[in-house]
Amino acid sequence: MDASVNRIKSSADDRAFLISLRLKNENTEELNDSLNELKLLVKTAGAVITDTAVIRRDRIDPAFIIGSGHLEIIKNTVKDKKITLIVFDINQLRPAQVRNLEERLKCRVVCRTEIILDIFAKRARSKEASIQVELAQLKYILPRLKGLGDALSQTGAGIGTRGPGEKMLETDRRHILKRISKLDKKLKEISNHRNLIRKSRSGMLKGAVVGYTNAGKSTLINNLARDDLFVEDRLFATLDSYTRVVFLDADKKVLLTDTVGFIRNLPANLLESFKSTLEEIVNADFLIHVIDITSHDIEKKINIVDKELSVLQSNNKPIILFFNKADSSSGNVNVVLEKYTNAVTGSALKNTGTHELKQKIIGIYNNMTTLIG
Repeated sequence: MDASVNRIKSSADDRAFLISLRLKNENTEELNDSLNELKLLVKTAGAVITDTAVIRRDRIDPAFIIGSGHLEIIKNTVKDKKITLIVFDINQLRPAQVRNLEERLKCRVVCRTEIILDIFAKRARSKEASIQVELAQLKYILPRLKGLGDALSQTGAGIGTRGPGEKMLETDRRHILKRISKLDKKLKEISNHRNLIRKSRSGMLKGAVVGYTNAGKSTLINNLARDDLFVEDRLFATLDSYTRVVFLDADKKVLLTDTVGFIRNLPANLLESFKSTLEEIVNADFLIHVIDITSHDIEKKINIVDKELSVLQSNNKPIILFFNKADSSSGNVNVVLEKYTNAVTGSALKNTGTHELKQKIIGIYNNMTTLIG
């Protein structure tokens, strides 16, 4: 997807320079966490990271983002190390800023959102996921058409250019709006189909597995359902929602749905485009929030997921916290259980803690069936 209209073609493996801006009164720890996460995103997208830089600024330069001194240093680094991609750890770049930077640096320039969209384009496997990704990309492109000028007649390649970007750049606003309308209609049809499926399962308790990306949601469902969902140790390994039957004991069973992982600064248009998938969270009777216990910023990631659940108006449902990967972080278990006294710890990969998790689900099952009865 070429939302910023990156014209300079790349080799098979992009060599990336990551740039973070430290503005006045910005929290250093949060800035470092965001930059570390961007590194994972860029690696997931397939680039080789050659350099990173944190640049202090009083404000973002309207023309070049950064000052002329840093610009010259980066220009020399790009030339010396044959860098093909500059990634700014900010959510949006103006078309004029991209054009100015690419003319000066002679390489492609993208932002955090474009990296996420690129990963989504690579990860989309089902028809629904492909539609949702294309919709998100086009909604990102649309407000940036103004000011792109002659760049619309040229295309690029590499990270930030996957998806509909190359073939859509030469179309005008009306055609893009028409395509968005068509995709919205398709998603509505999928949503209607999901509603019919939900009605057919109306007698069963429904749960959704949520969490930060790469926390181990799919692996957990695999073990609970003894199934074989796609699992990979990468960010956004799956964008599709899969529903499986999980037997709690001989006479109790529930439906569990895997959902797309959350991440900090998740673009709003992605949430909007993935509405049909996220409906599984909205319509669930309870949630299992999977958390990577080895993460150094556990509380922040919990808060990010809680914030997104609040946006979906789903934070008032019964929620079971499952701290995953406990086999790799035995020292954190006691600390976590002291703070989150009702949580479950275990390992989805080693299938530990799942019995206790099922007991928690049975508690919800009994409460809800009592209320229904």
